[in-house]
Amino acid sequence: MYKLYTRPGSGGFVVEAALALANAPFEQIDVPKSDRPDPAFLDISPLNQVPVLTLPDGRSMTESAAICILLAERHPEASLAPAIDAPARVEFLRWMAFMSSVLYPAILRLYYAYRYTADADGTKAVKQAAIAEMDRGFAVLDAALRGRDWLVGEAMSLADIYLVMLVAWHPDIETARTAWPDIERLWAKLREHPLLKTLNTSHEMWPG
Repeated sequence: MYKLYTRPGSGGFVVEAALALANAPFEQIDVPKSDRPDPAFLDISPLNQVPVLTLPDGRSMTESAAICILLAERHPEASLAPAIDAPARVEFLRWMAFMSSVLYPAILRLYYAYRYTADADGTKAVKQAAIAEMDRGFAVLDAALRGRDWLVGEAMSLADIYLVMLVAWHPDIETARTAWPDIERLWAKLREHPLLKTLNTSHEMWPG
């Protein structure tokens, strides 16, 4: 059985969705935010971050995008991503890497700006630059969605869920919905998805 270390409102949202869509049994372990984490948790998450997924064989992995890709490979019957040999797989990998390397770090810089500057007065500039980087990345994804129902392929994938999780963390949701209408169109569909509505009751990623 899988073990998922997570907390409400974290990147564990998309991993919970992946496990549920795959009908994969898992034990959920909530990890409270703490500057003095359990040393045993640091053994599996050296940066004291969630989510962490412990596999049935006892190995653990971090990084939500990597976890999603692995679960899609391990549970192909769930269609969490385009098949490995499908043309759309290229775009799936591209956008998962893009979101995890461009958008996610910008979001962390926004909400944890003090980690990214040694200047006590420099956090405002860090936050401003982070929002600009977020906006640039979301604009790229909005353009990629133009004329498409889903970010990759012909059906919902974890890339769609990952995207709406990230946009839900934007500091100005109403502006985001207006600025990126194709992301909002996708998000509106997923806000009505039964599983995501259920997950949102515990994660409170967006207003119910």
